[in-house]
Amino acid sequence: MTMRAMTLALLAGLCVTMPAAPSFAQVATNAPAPVPGAPKVTVERIKVHSPAIAGNLEGEAADRDVVVVLPPGYAANPGKRYPVVYALHGYSIGAEQWLGEIHVPQVIEGALAKGAKEMIVVFPDSKTVHNGSMYSSSVTTGDFERFVSHDLVRYVDSHYRTLADRRSRGLVGHSMGGYGATRIGMKHADVFGALYLMSPCCLSARDAFGMDEASLARVAAMKSPAESEGLPFPLRAQLAVGAAWSPNPKKPPLYLDLPAGDDAQRKAVLAKWAANAPLAFVDQHIGDLRRFAAIAMDVGDQDGLKTDTEALHKVLDSYGIANSFTLYEGTHTSHVAFRFQDHVMPFFSTHLVAGEEGRK
Repeated sequence: MTMRAMTLALLAGLCVTMPAAPSFAQVATNAPAPVPGAPKVTVERIKVHSPAIAGNLEGEAADRDVVVVLPPGYAANPGKRYPVVYALHGYSIGAEQWLGEIHVPQVIEGALAKGAKEMIVVFPDSKTVHNGSMYSSSVTTGDFERFVSHDLVRYVDSHYRTLADRRSRGLVGHSMGGYGATRIGMKHADVFGALYLMSPCCLSARDAFGMDEASLARVAAMKSPAESEGLPFPLRAQLAVGAAWSPNPKKPPLYLDLPAGDDAQRKAVLAKWAANAPLAFVDQHIGDLRRFAAIAMDVGDQDGLKTDTEALHKVLDSYGIANSFTLYEGTHTSHVAFRFQDHVMPFFSTHLVAGEEGRK
C-alpha cells in the first residue's frame, strides 16, 4: 500500500489531497484536453477581511486570500450581473493548490466553451496553522463557517456585479471542502440555492487515532500552534479537528482538547466531534435541504469516502429530497478536474437563476 493509501485509510474520514510521498504540496491530477477556441476568463487574486475570523486564539489571519474567476463577458458587459459559485478546497492545501489540482482556469473555460452559462467562481483560502479549518465555528480558529456564508458573500456582492439572491448562489467543495459545503449548505440554505458535494469527508462520527503517549508528549511540548508543522501528518490532522470541534479557551497555547486522559475526558471530546458530523445532524435540517433547487454529490469508486457519501444520499432519498449521487471510476483526486468541468459547472449552469430573472 502506498503512503497516500495508508494515510487515507488512517484518516478514515478526514481525507487529504496529498501525493504518495509525505510532502503536502498539491496532487498532480489529469486534466481534460483544452477546448480549442475556449473563451478566456479573468483571474483576480484579492484579500477579503473577515470579522468572523478576527480575534481567534490561534492567530489565523482575518484577511483571507481569495481567487475570483470572472467570466469572459464580464468586462465587455458592464450592465450585466452574474450568478456566483463558491468553491471550497480540501485539507492540507489552500485555494491556490486546489486551482492546480482542478486545472483552473482551463476547466472553467472548457465548461463555458461546451455550453455552460457564464458565472463568477470564487475560491476562498481556508487553510490554517494545522492545515485546515474544517469550515467550522470555533474561538480557536475563528468562525470559518460565517466567513464563507456571510463575510465572503457580502464582500463579493458589494465588489462584483453579482445577482445578490440565494437562487443565484451555488456552493461546492471537495474532501474537507465537501464537508464544508455539506455543513454550510445545511445551516445556511437562506444564502445558497444549489449544492454540489465532491467526495465529502467527515460525514460520520469517527474515533481518534494516533493518540499514543509519545504523540501526546509531543503535543504537550509545543509552545505555539505553529510548531504543528513538524508533527506527523495524522497527528497534525487531529489538532485541526480539535481546534475546530473541541476548542478550549482556557488551555493555551493550542486552545483545544484532544480525546485523551481518562475515559470520561476522552468520551466528552469525541462527543463534541460526533456532534459536528453531518450524518448526525442532517435530520435537523431537512426543511433547509428542501429549499435547494438541486443537490448533487459524487465520489470515486476507489475512494474510502464512498460509503458515507452514499449514506447521505440515502438519507435525503428517505425524506423525499431530490438529489443525485454518482459513483464514478476513480480515486479521491484522479478525476476532480474532469468532474469540475463536465459536471459541476454544467450543474450550476442549469440550476442557478441567471439574467434578469435572478434580480430581487
